[in-house]
Amino acid sequence: MAETNLTHSWFGFLSLGIFVLAYGLVIFEEPLRLRKSKPVLLAAGLIWVLIGAAYAMAGQSPLAETAAQHIIFEYGELFLFLLVAITYVNTLEERRVFDVLRIKLVERGLSYRQLFWLTGIFAFFLSGVLDNLTTALVLGAVVLAVGRASPAFVAVSCVSIVVAANAGGAFSPFGDITTLMVWQKGKVTFFEFFDLFLPSFINWFVPALIMQFGVPKGQPAKSVDKINMKPGAYGVMVLFALTIVTAVAFRNFLHLPPALGMMLGLGYLQFWAYFLQRKGKRYQNDDMVLNSFKEIERVEWDTLLFFFGIIFAVGGLGVLGYLNLANGFLYGQFGPTVANISIGLLSAVVDNIPMMFAVLTMNPEMSHGQWLLITLTAGVGGSLLAIGSAAGVALMGLAKGQYTFMSHLKWAPVVLLGYIASIVTHMWLNSYLF
Repeated sequence: MAETNLTHSWFGFLSLGIFVLAYGLVIFEEPLRLRKSKPVLLAAGLIWVLIGAAYAMAGQSPLAETAAQHIIFEYGELFLFLLVAITYVNTLEERRVFDVLRIKLVERGLSYRQLFWLTGIFAFFLSGVLDNLTTALVLGAVVLAVGRASPAFVAVSCVSIVVAANAGGAFSPFGDITTLMVWQKGKVTFFEFFDLFLPSFINWFVPALIMQFGVPKGQPAKSVDKINMKPGAYGVMVLFALTIVTAVAFRNFLHLPPALGMMLGLGYLQFWAYFLQRKGKRYQNDDMVLNSFKEIERVEWDTLLFFFGIIFAVGGLGVLGYLNLANGFLYGQFGPTVANISIGLLSAVVDNIPMMFAVLTMNPEMSHGQWLLITLTAGVGGSLLAIGSAAGVALMGLAKGQYTFMSHLKWAPVVLLGYIASIVTHMWLNSYLF
């Protein structure tokens, strides 16, 4: 991207130190009570100050400007896509869709083991449409509602949900930020993601087979709660599905960024909200009224700003030359298979978003099967530890004292078995792509 190598200059060393310090603050977000977006935003800005100064001194400011504009474009696509997706999820929540799903599952009178399997299956398939974080929170609420009298059930079921949500997100462009980035970069087309369906399923199913023996016997008491979806909920679900179809059509048929299709889908929602507002006022039904702008306000801005900071910080390290060094070391010394599997394991400790962005920025020469492999490993590697994915961190907050770092670590060996099994399945099933 840029001609000047600054990896051995004080500009480079200082930038690297700033990034490491900022990421350390992100890791200790909970005890410090410091939102993760704050240190990375500051780090990204400081790194680019150093880049700007270094390139100005070398008389190459236009190169730095071009590099920054390229990263702004990449983040802009990601931002608009996520803004619409999260707004739809917020609207579904406001229409009580997730509450009704939770109540329906609770009132079925199923055994603990049946609920363990059902919540895992739901988590796997839902995360392909929603995202792994939202899916984990929705199914985690179900587990907590039915498992009040059984902490053992809550603990093992939360592990299953985290693994299933991360696995389900790996075979869909909409399931995880990393898959979305891979899709938008054009490394994998929409329908090619489904080559990862069986490996992703194996990633959850293998450990689930073993974890089921940790589920207590018996069944929870039935719930007496009753709740209904708000008017217009089915319309929101239909429009969300139509929005996804629109985004795919923009990419596959019009060869335009899918974010444009998502923004068109936001237009669908805005007019549906207008219709519900008018109808709600006419019939004096407050439940019918939908304010779509309030749902946009409820978007998790800490997460979106974190993405901005991390993408610009990692992109800055790429401009400085560090990603080229990493590319030569990982993919040059060890080859793509070892590198991609190692990156997946590392994503259990380091967030998979900067890992995947770094790989996409390095853009190593790899076969299509290898690009699918890194998509798989970066998506499911975070399941090895509770802190390895947004789904795990969110559930630890939701199920405080019942689902913990140690309760997840107890099952880490079987989760690792699933990780290995998914890789073997992919390399066998999709061997013709390597």
